[in-house]
Amino acid sequence: MSVSGIIFANLHDQYIPQLTTTRTLASVPFGCRYRLIDFPLSNFANSGISDVHVITQTNYHSLMDHLGSGKDWDLARRVGGLKLYPPFITAYSSNEAQMYSTRLNALKNLSMLINRSSDDYIVLADCDGICNIDINALVEDHIKNGADITFAIKRVFLTPEKAKHNSIVTSSPDGELLDMIREPKNISGEVDINIHIWVATRTYLQRVIAEAIARDYESFIKDIIARNIGRDNYRVYRYDGYYAKITSIVDYFDCNMTLLNDKNVRDALFHVPNRPIVTKVRNSTPTEYLPGSSAVNSMIADGCVIEGHVENSIIFRGVKIGKGAVVKNSILFQDTQIGRSASVNCVITDKSVYIRDGVSIAGHPSIPFCIEKEKVL
Repeated sequence: MSVSGIIFANLHDQYIPQLTTTRTLASVPFGCRYRLIDFPLSNFANSGISDVHVITQTNYHSLMDHLGSGKDWDLARRVGGLKLYPPFITAYSSNEAQMYSTRLNALKNLSMLINRSSDDYIVLADCDGICNIDINALVEDHIKNGADITFAIKRVFLTPEKAKHNSIVTSSPDGELLDMIREPKNISGEVDINIHIWVATRTYLQRVIAEAIARDYESFIKDIIARNIGRDNYRVYRYDGYYAKITSIVDYFDCNMTLLNDKNVRDALFHVPNRPIVTKVRNSTPTEYLPGSSAVNSMIADGCVIEGHVENSIIFRGVKIGKGAVVKNSILFQDTQIGRSASVNCVITDKSVYIRDGVSIAGHPSIPFCIEKEKVL
């Protein structure tokens, strides 16, 4: 049995445009030192999947810098390893014609790679979900049931607004997929959702991609799954661990703040035995706390200089907080500088933002104030 992985880096960039104008969703910073792609990539690596393909299409320079050769995830290999796939655009093609907006279009662009693969199974994952899942258990369940595709699902509570960004799953008691509704309206309450981690038998995936190319299908759920439910063997695998889906800047803010306030969430993500979440290693100096500084209930990366007060905040590498400054309930990306006696509350700063001395900026947990990259205020 051999397994390879595919990660979709750009599929949900529109969820948080405030942070994806210059980067993919996959490379959005999270939790003090991680990027969102670290979660699916670590899930693959922890399950022994050493052949991983990352599909991207725009703004992928930051992603390339973060992934490098894949050595931090032990994916720098002579055979297999980590590979990044930008769109295939010929000299005589329209760029728009070669870009993809759906998962199925992305797979159609990657059809030659899948056809050349000798792996028995392919695991596919998006970057909008945060979890620490045992991929081996998912694959084993798929093999045991002789499934064509097995979808990982999670029981969650949805509001009508959140339902619009999810796929609702109905299944039988024995795990057969009965229905999947993409982005439903006016649904709320406890439901099962597709967490966009699924395993497919390679030969089956080849067949449906060939059919999609021939018939010009666009949506995997509407054009493939919906047409073949009851005929092909679709199964579900119930995941009971922590899962968060980022569909807005508020979701992103709340997920980060949850790390500060819920030890169970931190343990479920970062302290699972034999399943570490790995990120790119940077050799920075330790953070320096100068006289008069203080930090309360915060996550602060290395390479920072703290002279002011930090409370309930997530601080990335290289941040400098001036004397007398107050940072509360905020997320400061790499190399942000907060001037003397400045004040920020419920603020998200992108990289290399500079807040001048004495400036006060405040948002609200329901509407965090976002400051774009390299902005000076």
